[in-house]
Amino acid sequence: MTDHRADAPPCGACCDDKRRAALKLCAGAVIGLVAAPKDAAHADEAEDARPQPGDRLAVFGDEGETLHPLDVADIKAGAKPLVVYPLDPATGTLRDGSRLNRILLLRLDPASLDDHTRALAADGVVAYSAVCTHQGCDLSEYNPKEGVLFCFCHFSKFRPTRGGEVVSGPAPRSLPILPLRSDSGELVVADSFSARPGATV
Repeated sequence: MTDHRADAPPCGACCDDKRRAALKLCAGAVIGLVAAPKDAAHADEAEDARPQPGDRLAVFGDEGETLHPLDVADIKAGAKPLVVYPLDPATGTLRDGSRLNRILLLRLDPASLDDHTRALAADGVVAYSAVCTHQGCDLSEYNPKEGVLFCFCHFSKFRPTRGGEVVSGPAPRSLPILPLRSDSGELVVADSFSARPGATV
């Protein structure tokens, strides 16, 4: 009786390569199955999507109110930070479906910004996530004497002239900054948030 196994080539590096390829294929399929429902659930929810390059910025309006993209000139130096949301200029969709899209706009003296922050600002207007990185409380206040944005929940303070770095309090990381540019005076989102907005988990 012939032993066909004896005719088979030795199973060495070639088999190992095939085994690794099969495992990668299986792993990819599992990841795809896990991720697909989430992606699919949000694919048609433009209002939930994070700010996109090219988005404009607008204040939250009452239902039916026409939304106007903000200009640099609309943000007054020394004024209280303005809470805004990204606006898709192509569809007019205000991305207000998630509170993680809340953005603080603040106009500062460009000379007071460090090089990194100045490069992400538009004529002194800086944009930061309005959600504290500690436990996710809303941020809306700026103390001009200290030059800090602060959270009332646990008193974390962030320096907007230095990329939103933590000055004091329990926040474990900087506020995500949203890069901006000016297009003929209109505020335009230049890139995505520098980091994931929201509480640190």
